[in-house]
Amino acid sequence: MKKKVVVFGGGNGLSTLLSGLKEFPVEITAIVSVIDDGKSTGKLREEFNIPAMGDVRRVLTSLSEVEPIVEKLMNYRFQTTSDLDGHTTGNLILTALMNITGNMSDSIEVLGKIFNLKGTVLPLTEDNIVLMGHMEDGETIEGEHNITLYPSKIKDIFYKEEPVIPTRVIEAIKEADMIVLSMGSLFTSIICNLISKDVIQAIDESPAEILYVCNIMTQPGETDDYRVSDHIRELNNYLGKKKVSSVIVNTGEITPEVIEKYAVEEQKDPVIIDYENLQDIHLIEDELVKIIDNQIHHDVMKLGLDIYSSLK
Repeated sequence: MKKKVVVFGGGNGLSTLLSGLKEFPVEITAIVSVIDDGKSTGKLREEFNIPAMGDVRRVLTSLSEVEPIVEKLMNYRFQTTSDLDGHTTGNLILTALMNITGNMSDSIEVLGKIFNLKGTVLPLTEDNIVLMGHMEDGETIEGEHNITLYPSKIKDIFYKEEPVIPTRVIEAIKEADMIVLSMGSLFTSIICNLISKDVIQAIDESPAEILYVCNIMTQPGETDDYRVSDHIRELNNYLGKKKVSSVIVNTGEITPEVIEKYAVEEQKDPVIIDYENLQDIHLIEDELVKIIDNQIHHDVMKLGLDIYSSLK
């Protein structure tokens, strides 16, 4: 019987991880954040009072077993002078299905059958939730997009109103053999899934250990100057009784030219592995970095193998 792996995340980090993990014999359940309120997703949330579907769209395409043109179709973004400007085809399809089925979970299930998904995709909640951020300068900012753009660093995050977590999400967590916290924006893609009391209780009641895939680079406003142990400490601050027990880190070399490019253009630096502070953590080291056109990417097959090999 295949082991059950529950993966939390959002954005490009989660979809990247899943594109590799799906090639291994595991039963995947992706629990996706629905807090994004920028661009196409933000417009549709405001107009239809629905949860964010942008990250769900990315995850659906990453787990699909269809022709590559379908992924291009789902991620196609209109550039026009009409109201369609900025919208992606996939967001519009998901919104239409939500109006037909009445909720996001059923919409995902319909698309899952069409896309022949290698896994299950569940939104964290069906509620149109709003993320709030306490910033280090003392301000409280409303909305994921505004939090991300705000010049001060994030101190902590919470929801404007406590979301209802679907039963299927709770059951998937409790039945998991492993819980994976994906790489990605630490606060606005990962921790935003861990600020629900029901989710934390389910994790504590699950037999699964928690594995974290650490980012290769820091992120301005969220993890400036963070080492590996700082990422883990922040996650553990939001987790309950059960803490991160394993972490996957990159030991692959990044050229000085690429490091300088990221520092100048994006204010990002490589995440340092501070071994002296990781002695109580099972450290999984691998050369995960791939440089394509001076851009840093994860080697998704290596990452998938590392996760699969960690299953007991």
